Amino acid sequence: MKRLLVVLAGLFTALSFSSCGYNTMVSKDENVKGKWAQVENAYQRRADLIPNLVATVKGAAQHEEGTLTAVVEARAKATSVNVDPSNLSDEAIANFQQTQDALSQSIGRLLVSVEAYPDLKANANFQELQVQLEGTENRISVERKAYNDAVQDYNTTVRSFPNNIMASMFGFKAKGTFKAAEGSDKAPSVSF
Repeated sequence: MKRLLVVLAGLFTALSFSSCGYNTMVSKDENVKGKWAQVENAYQRRADLIPNLVATVKGAAQHEEGTLTAVVEARAKATSVNVDPSNLSDEAIANFQQTQDALSQSIGRLLVSVEAYPDLKANANFQELQVQLEGTENRISVERKAYNDAVQDYNTTVRSFPNNIMASMFGFKAKGTFKAAEGSDKAPSVSF
């Protein structure tokens, strides 16, 4: 009889853990980490691509060298900041985003200079740079959205009852999301 009670208690415990949401939380946590890796992948693509494209365009854009240099310097800063996937706090993501925003601003100044110098727009290399920059920024935006969606799903799971009890027992904490940069709610002004 005692053995039967131990077997039943073991079976009950196993069934409880399978239905308590632990495995779901692990799965969603891994999904968040995977989405974060894709965000980093998109930023890495940008960091790898831009210097090669800038080097190609530099010869045709000598008078814009200052702007191109700012892009390269911002890229170097952006790649020097890394976020540990196990520490996706709001502060870590904000620091990462700040360096990425500086690169985005440099890229924006580069694109504004295109409008100011129409002869550069006719250059095929410069046009390719524009296309690649726009495509890269779009990829980053898509990956950040996918990450935020995964975080929202994960945070909803770990904060919902009764999962929140199991989450606190096993150390599952809410993750931080990407937030818009300060002032991004206002349209940028372009003047020539």
